[in-house]
Amino acid sequence: MADESRKHPPEPPAHGGWSELLHTEDYWSIWLGLALIVAALVVYLPRPPTDLQAKIDTANTGLAEAEASAPIKTIAWYDALDAKSKLKCTSESCGKSLTRFFAKPHGWDTNPLHAVVSGEERAEALKAAAEPGHAIKREAAATAYSVAMAAETAARAAGFADETLNAAAEDEIDAWRAANAAESRAKKKTRVAAYNQLLNLAGVCMVLALVFGVGVRAMGGSFRRFCLGFVFVFAVAVLSYMAAQQSLMKEYGIGYAAWAILFGMIISNTVGTPRWVEPAVRTEYFIKTGLVLLGAEILFGKIITIGIPGIFVAWLVTPTVLIVGFWLGNRYLKMPSKTLNVTICAAASVCGVSAAIATAAACRAKKEELTLAVGLSLIFTALMMIGMPAFIKAVGMGEILGGAWMGGTIDATGAVAAAGAFLGDKALYTSATIKMIQNVMIGVVAFCVALYWTMRVERQAGAKVGASEIWIRFPKFVLGFIGVSVIFSIIYQAMGADVGYALIDHGVIRGGTKLLRGWMFCLAFVSIGLATNFRELAHHFKGGKPLLLYAFTQGFNLLLTLFIAWLSFFVVFPHITEKI
Repeated sequence: MADESRKHPPEPPAHGGWSELLHTEDYWSIWLGLALIVAALVVYLPRPPTDLQAKIDTANTGLAEAEASAPIKTIAWYDALDAKSKLKCTSESCGKSLTRFFAKPHGWDTNPLHAVVSGEERAEALKAAAEPGHAIKREAAATAYSVAMAAETAARAAGFADETLNAAAEDEIDAWRAANAAESRAKKKTRVAAYNQLLNLAGVCMVLALVFGVGVRAMGGSFRRFCLGFVFVFAVAVLSYMAAQQSLMKEYGIGYAAWAILFGMIISNTVGTPRWVEPAVRTEYFIKTGLVLLGAEILFGKIITIGIPGIFVAWLVTPTVLIVGFWLGNRYLKMPSKTLNVTICAAASVCGVSAAIATAAACRAKKEELTLAVGLSLIFTALMMIGMPAFIKAVGMGEILGGAWMGGTIDATGAVAAAGAFLGDKALYTSATIKMIQNVMIGVVAFCVALYWTMRVERQAGAKVGASEIWIRFPKFVLGFIGVSVIFSIIYQAMGADVGYALIDHGVIRGGTKLLRGWMFCLAFVSIGLATNFRELAHHFKGGKPLLLYAFTQGFNLLLTLFIAWLSFFVVFPHITEKI
């Protein structure tokens, strides 16, 4: 790994007060994250969909009438639900423009240029190729609708008193929903338009360079040198997204994170990371700001909706796995570095890269140790994202149990959503919610590690550690993450779930903070690769201990999560499970 002091000047020492607030990376991550969140709120809150409340009221009336007329979810119930779910700020002109501007490269098959540029001729060819498939899906959806309507009519004629007819109606309605979703996906393929993302990508580069450059200047770095190097880092990030969007790579789940680290490592270990790029290689700066934005997606109201079972799975298993893994690494594997040990265990037990970054900051792990933990996390995430849904289907495990299992074990939030969607809507909802609940543990783990390291590990090593060291060691950006989560939870609660869905979920978040967070994470992964040298990592792999530690910790995580998920959802709280 390249010398950190050459990349950018060290942060000024933390003296407390205004000096720390205005000149340290953790606090600048908070200020930048808050500024971007405020900008997203200013853009979306004054621009709700037309007649939003009236349309919500109409849909809710339809839902209430459908629920009053039948003990099952009828076609009318789903029609009303669909009408409400279409109310999104991202579907309005402003939302579409911003989403298009910050969009990642498109999918492609054989020509990588199609990821950023596609002409009218290609668009028409893709439409023509997709139309026959759409016609088949449309006909299948229409047939499924007729069958579902007939089954529902039969159940209604019996006054919904015949459980066999009710079950048949539910099955056929579910089949219609699945066919409808397939038809919707096929329809999207017929709406291909020509595009040229080159100007948009240049604009995104300029915006992010300006945003992060302001903080760099305040921390004593050179704004000009940072922006110059940032262009290179951003270009590698774009290439990483392009590689991840290739059809075969998408099929196998090899995402942008793996490509970003790989491309960065290839550069750093061949020609070497250019000196003029080094001021922009700022892994923690990028990802800490992204984690502050992630706080907007952790809404406590949504956590409560899945109930105690999800909280039980996420908050009981996670610390247990972390502690057991750390104990094993110290006691039996004899890990040469305790900081590497705890960083790997945090990545395996909590939520992968995000937890590894926070934990590494709390215990002051070396950069190469963080890189190693992140690399192991990405490898296991890719394998589990593909293998777990296949295994769950093969053994006939239910969607809710399978979703809870994946949500508590697969490291990356995006990978959890992809794996959950493969199983079905219930699995997607359950897995994504549990992962969201688990993400709350990032701040808790960071604080506990900082506390343990200052009060136990460093004192045993003979260091003189005062109580103030806990605060100094604690990653301050976690306060931003928690604060944003609390603020957005309050805003969402005040708005109500329906308005919040339109303005916050599908406005501020999906049309703003989530798009920016994706870019920031990709820049962080590129920086990890550019700052990594294989020779410096080699001694950490001696004896295969890091790999064994991660494999054991994740294996224990898989077994314990499956047991606790089954116990929570089907033994202790089955009445809550029935409502999902």
